[in-house]
Amino acid sequence: MNRIERKWSVGLGACLALVLALAAQKGWAQPAPASVHGHVNNAIGAPLTKGQIKLTQDRSGEEKNRKYTNTFDLDASGNFKGTGIAPGSYLAVVFVDDKSVDFQDNVTFAAGEDHDLIFDMSRKEYIDKMTPEEKKQLEEFKKKNSEAVAANSKIANLNTLLTQARADTKAGNFDSAITAMQQATTQKPDEGILWVALGDAQLGSADAAAKADKAAGKPVDAAVQAKYAEAAASYKKGVDANTTSKKPNVETTAAAYNQMGQALAKGGDGQGASTAYEEAAKALPANAGMYFYNEAATLYNAGKLDEAAAAADKAIAADPKRADAYYIKGQALIPKASVDAKTQKITAPPGCVEAYQDYLELVPEGPRSEEVKGILAGIGAEVKSSYKAGKKK
Repeated sequence: MNRIERKWSVGLGACLALVLALAAQKGWAQPAPASVHGHVNNAIGAPLTKGQIKLTQDRSGEEKNRKYTNTFDLDASGNFKGTGIAPGSYLAVVFVDDKSVDFQDNVTFAAGEDHDLIFDMSRKEYIDKMTPEEKKQLEEFKKKNSEAVAANSKIANLNTLLTQARADTKAGNFDSAITAMQQATTQKPDEGILWVALGDAQLGSADAAAKADKAAGKPVDAAVQAKYAEAAASYKKGVDANTTSKKPNVETTAAAYNQMGQALAKGGDGQGASTAYEEAAKALPANAGMYFYNEAATLYNAGKLDEAAAAADKAIAADPKRADAYYIKGQALIPKASVDAKTQKITAPPGCVEAYQDYLELVPEGPRSEEVKGILAGIGAEVKSSYKAGKKK
């Protein structure tokens, strides 16, 4: 009996060895793992951007004691993906902050399969299981979300109009820009930057009309002055809207006043223009030199020489290194030069020669240096400059 048992034992061992050898020869292997990709929507139909998808085949125990074989994180778009899933039937659970919020049972993964798994919590079955309080919160959230979506859509539309209007203004398509910004300011009248963009388009249109009148040999008419007044009014609305906003922007205020100064000066209101530039400098003192220079140049181009000289002095006081301010001052003063009837000697008004000389000190080889030197030579004034050219190599 013992001999028979030993023979059986030896025979079983040989059989097992044979099976293993054959398996090795045939290349038998474990089933290929599956993978998964999918998406999760919350109860309002928006992507769930925070959470995890967990898989388990342990359905018997309590949720907190279950062992999960696979865990996949949700991304910012509500998507997830992963690999390494052993073929079989699973319970798939959605977790947010370690709390289960949705599930699907009997999710089968075949060997080598890339399974598409979608969770949509906006489905009727999910909503029906909510408590009355949860349903109330959901409706309130839907309302707020709808308002936010509408607001974002409105902002996106306004940004599109603003971008197009600026491009049209730059390209000289002023009517299109004006139409777009009138639409934008109607939709959101409390946004200062929209009024500034409207003013820019109106100012461009006024400049084009004034240029056409000049080319035709006509004086600036009432229609053109009205255009400048419209631009100034838009800039004022921009200032007011920005000032009363929850977060006023000093750059917007300064830009609006700066542009308003141009519109008022070109429309014939020199005093109003000076006041606007003063306000721009108050809003953004760091740029005061630029704003006062803009005031001086605008008033000079408008033929208001006394006001231009005064503005140039303010620009120089704010920024003594701004060479063009000295040039504008000299240009505004030189027409007041007098000629002695007997000697024919030209006498420049006080401050004129000094302004030209200061310009040369700052930019001895600037774009207007030769012009300035010629003016000084013409009135018999000394050309002063401490600048010394470097040696040529």
